[in-house]
Amino acid sequence: MASIFTRIIQGEIPCHKIDEDDRFLAFLDIAPLAVGHVLVIPKEEIDYIFDMDPSLLADLHVFSQKVAKKIAKAIPCKRVGVAVIGLEVPHAHVHLVPLNHVSDINFERPKMDLSQEELAITAKAIREA
Repeated sequence: MASIFTRIIQGEIPCHKIDEDDRFLAFLDIAPLAVGHVLVIPKEEIDYIFDMDPSLLADLHVFSQKVAKKIAKAIPCKRVGVAVIGLEVPHAHVHLVPLNHVSDINFERPKMDLSQEELAITAKAIREA
């Protein structure tokens, strides 16, 4: 069965897309830790990030760097944090989270509940950065 991320890649489930190429997709997390929280995924369905081919893993981080720089320009923050948890969805992914405090990347915190309009505005700001 396809993961929710594969269904997003295939267009079955909508997302607030930030960036995309032939191998990777970046989109807003719909239950973010902070405004501007982005998920970056390979389009190939691979469950565990460390099962990725080394060159694909390296390229995932290069793609994530490009997205993180856009986030930093669009969202007021001190840094853009990077996290790989790997327990939530059986599809490798990287979290990019705008940070002002260490606690901003605590995944045990309650998630934000943003409207589709707020997500759309945030996605547009990051894409245009």
